[in-house]
Amino acid sequence: MKQELVRDWMTKDVITITSETSLTDVHALMRSKNIRRLPVVDHHQIVGMVTLGDVRGAEPSTASSLSVWEMNDLLANLKVAKIMTRNPATIQQNASIGEAAKIMLGKKFSGLPVVDEANHLVGIITESDIFRLVASEWSKT
Repeated sequence: MKQELVRDWMTKDVITITSETSLTDVHALMRSKNIRRLPVVDHHQIVGMVTLGDVRGAEPSTASSLSVWEMNDLLANLKVAKIMTRNPATIQQNASIGEAAKIMLGKKFSGLPVVDEANHLVGIITESDIFRLVASEWSKT
């Protein structure tokens, strides 16, 4: 398994957002596509990552004194740039799955953006992708 490459197991059709995307739009996108993390890309460069936890953490509490309209206005005007993790750890597409797993375990990340030599986003590797590899290997025995 150590010789398996990230490029062979990553998700290639990555949904991305920009740093100017509103929190409302991000949350709706995550719900509709059933995804937990989104790379933030500006000018063809990855500038951040935002997770469902980040989005939920930025939403007002239900105990808030804000009205529904005030909450919706607040969320519509809050941009991803305010809550994203800037300059996220990335991995090269030619790196091994072992390297990706080591970074993810060490930093407690559930996914890593995958970049090419020019630092352009080409995919994302997640816990689910690595688990798919493990399951594939087990089914061979």
